[in-house]
Amino acid sequence: MRVKVNIECSPEEARRFMGLPDVSPINERYVAMMGEAMSGAGNFDQAQKMMKEFAPFGDMGMKLFQQFSSLATDAATRSTGSKKAGGKD
Repeated sequence: MRVKVNIECSPEEARRFMGLPDVSPINERYVAMMGEAMSGAGNFDQAQKMMKEFAPFGDMGMKLFQQFSSLATDAATRSTGSKKAGGKD
């Protein structure tokens, strides 16, 4: 048996409902710092080096994010592929 519930709410409403902290001021500061740092980069290699230094957990964090993104993409591709091939919902 499947039950599907659609809830329409803004990200802000969902965050408050789940009791998560509001990190938007921190995010805005982080984005501003990255923008300032990137404006000083003269080429792609300098920009890439700065991104790795400012990113959470440095190079390790970037690799983990890439792995997560890859796994999520693969899972989404497999999910949509099975429905197109006549798989059951």
